[in-house]
Amino acid sequence: MAANLLVGVPVSASLPTSSFGALSERSFLGDQCLSRCLLVAPGKAIYERCNLIVSRRLFGLEEAMRIRRLREQQETTKIRKRPPLRPGKVSGRLPVPDHIPKPPYVGSNQLPELSREYQVHDSEGIARMRAACELAARVLGFAGTLVRPSITTNEIDQAVHNMIIDAGAYPSPLGYGGFRKSVCTSVNECMCHGIPDSRQLQDGDIINIDVTVYLNGYHGDTSKTFLCGKVDEPSKRLVKTTEECLERAIALCKDGASFKKIGKRISEIAERYGYGVVEQFVGHGVGTIFHSEPIIMHHRNNKSGFMVEGQTFTIEPILTMGSPIEGVTWPDGWTTVTADGLPAAQFEHTILITKTVG
Repeated sequence: MAANLLVGVPVSASLPTSSFGALSERSFLGDQCLSRCLLVAPGKAIYERCNLIVSRRLFGLEEAMRIRRLREQQETTKIRKRPPLRPGKVSGRLPVPDHIPKPPYVGSNQLPELSREYQVHDSEGIARMRAACELAARVLGFAGTLVRPSITTNEIDQAVHNMIIDAGAYPSPLGYGGFRKSVCTSVNECMCHGIPDSRQLQDGDIINIDVTVYLNGYHGDTSKTFLCGKVDEPSKRLVKTTEECLERAIALCKDGASFKKIGKRISEIAERYGYGVVEQFVGHGVGTIFHSEPIIMHHRNNKSGFMVEGQTFTIEPILTMGSPIEGVTWPDGWTTVTADGLPAAQFEHTILITKTVG
């Protein structure tokens, strides 16, 4: 579950595919340029180095042309028009057995402030974090199997709720700042924090399901965007690229790495394909506290700070197909949609920093 950078989060100023065919060597360098390069090479090593440079340049140009054509294809491919999202009927909170431990914010409708505490765990804490995250992942996988035309997001919420409490855990969103449901379901142009309701999923929808569980005093947080029925190609590409952004950002994480590299990597990939990166919602520290420092920005930034062994936090980029990338929040105070009505997609994982070997 993303933290909202614009609401209730104090931030100081210091924080901050397909192939389109190969191009020939002649089309890039021309006969004369390539011949001159080869003739002046006095030895085999320089000759091989010259070929390597040529190959790299050719690969770079091919990649640039591929991306350009992909963008042109995105512009010419019609996005399936859907009716704009409208609020459905939201049912009441589902009960949680008394014996299940609850987070300290339950019972208050006030949105907790972002904790300044960085969550770094000992071996016991890491084991509990792993258990919470593994349960969250299982629940998310189960929720994904429910995605189909005609099911309501409220039905998904109820199924998720039951699976979580059957495991002896508490659904973290339930009661967080007055949130009435056990999971967030964000459909089509909804960036995040969609409230499950009576709306039925339609053929061609995309839906992000955001699951967080509170197990043995620790929160495990994860989300994924699922395809419902026959989804148009532009939406599929958006979803695929968003997942790639998350995976490439995770690959950067290690003890001593700078947090700002995450936003740089995500922005590079998103911009390459012509997508916007939402700045309004951020990743966050997670553990015994639901939302804490560090704030993880998914766009380019100058945020200070480095990852340390034993630390846990989320990375959860949201990409949009259109612009502007600022969202519009509904009167419910949670549901935030794109201003232009174009789709958005999100993926999220909780990250544990382990000791760097070698």
